[in-house]
Amino acid sequence: MTTKKIEFKGALGDMLAGKVDTPDGEHRACALFAHCFTCSKNLKAVGHIAKALNKKGVAVFRFDFTGLGDSGGSFEDTNFSSNVDDLIAASEYMEQHMGAPQIIIGHSLGGAAVIQAAHRIESLRAIATIGAPSEPSHVEHHFESKREEIEKTGSAIVKLAGRPFRIKKQFLDDLEKSKMDNYIKNLNKALLVMHAPLDDTVGIENAAHIYKVAKHPKSFISLDKADHLLLDETYSRYVGAVISEWSEIYL
Repeated sequence: MTTKKIEFKGALGDMLAGKVDTPDGEHRACALFAHCFTCSKNLKAVGHIAKALNKKGVAVFRFDFTGLGDSGGSFEDTNFSSNVDDLIAASEYMEQHMGAPQIIIGHSLGGAAVIQAAHRIESLRAIATIGAPSEPSHVEHHFESKREEIEKTGSAIVKLAGRPFRIKKQFLDDLEKSKMDNYIKNLNKALLVMHAPLDDTVGIENAAHIYKVAKHPKSFISLDKADHLLLDETYSRYVGAVISEWSEIYL
């Protein structure tokens, strides 16, 4: 496995930081990975998933959304829609430099983003979500205590995962507009929904809704006692191994 750092231009014009994990020898497919809300491409679980996919000959492209991790831009100017657009920009970079993505994987809010982005990436054959909400507006509970201030003044500082982020009203407005059911219903691609029954960040009922609305071919994998961030290496490696095996028939 070889990891290479790259940069590409994101949806808002800023330079975004990415990593390309490639297996030894030729890769047989390419996967695009979207990280969880306010996380980064460097989350250990993402690296473990990439390694598991590499073992099956799948190259993985992971990157930081605008304003997060090592990427440029300001988080406060982003929203769910710009995340989806960043995924499109990433897929275009992949097509030019390593091969168009056949698999797209999204963790948490990144899972909702990949479902929407999938409609704009023709090369995709398989979509996998991990602990994804059935609606992007699920993340609003993080801002509930500051909602009045955001509505009144246009923005507020909110602590997310122990770090301060400025959230603007446009972010909340965009979440409200991003309805998922039509995107899920009309994917026309294979879908794998992975979720932990004990996930206390995004409840298992979200996975149930996504699975119910989606059309076949669709699959569901329970992640048993995993936590939302897949901090236990056993589960993150398992997720990568299952996605690579499940997707093979669609490639």
